[in-house]
Amino acid sequence: MGIFGTAHAAGLFLAGLLTLNARPDPAAPPGQPPPAGKRSFSARASVIDPMARAHPELGFLLEKGGKPADLQQASVDTRVTPRGRLVIWLMGHNPGLFDRLSGYGLHAIRVHYANGWFGTFGKEPPPADEKYLGKIRLEAATGQDFSPVVDIPLADGMAQRALLFVRWLAREDPASHWEQFLTDDQAALRWDKVIVAGASHGATTAARFAIHRKVDRVVLFCGPRDQYENWQALPSATPANRYFGFSHTLDTGWVGNHYCRSWEMLGLNHFGPQVDVDATPAPYGFSRQLLTRAEVRNDAKRAHGCVTPGSAALQEASGAFIHEKVWEYLFTQPVEQVGQPVPAQPDCRLQLRK
Repeated sequence: MGIFGTAHAAGLFLAGLLTLNARPDPAAPPGQPPPAGKRSFSARASVIDPMARAHPELGFLLEKGGKPADLQQASVDTRVTPRGRLVIWLMGHNPGLFDRLSGYGLHAIRVHYANGWFGTFGKEPPPADEKYLGKIRLEAATGQDFSPVVDIPLADGMAQRALLFVRWLAREDPASHWEQFLTDDQAALRWDKVIVAGASHGATTAARFAIHRKVDRVVLFCGPRDQYENWQALPSATPANRYFGFSHTLDTGWVGNHYCRSWEMLGLNHFGPQVDVDATPAPYGFSRQLLTRAEVRNDAKRAHGCVTPGSAALQEASGAFIHEKVWEYLFTQPVEQVGQPVPAQPDCRLQLRK
């Protein structure tokens, strides 16, 4: 077989091991489509694309402790009427979130891309460059040369990882019609059908990418930050009414004016006031600025995580999550319906550098 043939066969075998959970159960008879249901997928980025590589200088690895570190996940539920939109999640895999996204009729993927750089470059950029972190974010998202301090090639950026993963999904799961998110020649994603979403660090990168590339929608949990930078005020390829934010008022990012500053610079106040979702029912006046004051025992860390579906999300005594309607609104509210414009909040500080 030769060295190349052996390596190729080994790669295919490994990919098969990692995607067993992608096979619908029960299996369909030969020649028939699989039964409708929820499908979950997991595959290594480095198996899908041999060009993928690690960047240990950025905390970006393919393996850690002898285990794969580059797994990527996807989810879809073919029992639900599809919305024709793909969510790209820019944080760690979140099964609770993906359960809801597939339940809304959305396709969802989480890609492994070079996002570990934040621990290397810190939160306070040099005063001379107010777009320093934003340039790193954009290079990590696109794999294009935007920053002089990192070298992230196309194969390791979010956009290329997402493109190749969707191509792979279209081959592995044709019944779910992943190909609708690809151009006819499959050379690019249909970004007009993409929702970029993230929490905290991921929310910040989602916003920076959406300023650069027009997408269908941007969902920002507890973010964006980069509070010493001004890239948030750049002309945005994605119209401002397509950005949706949700934060807790005890989150240090809100207390410190990081989020309200970014929301104002993005222009979200032009589509409604800040709305307390615990006091105002859906659809929250069609606002893009959603807040909760729900009880977190004055715990800022819990406040930071509780707005996102997952283990930190807040529940009623019955076990139901209190923000289910908010999450559905963030991902499915028609973008054409907007609230009334309001002035910027006078108590939100824009200049935060000491």
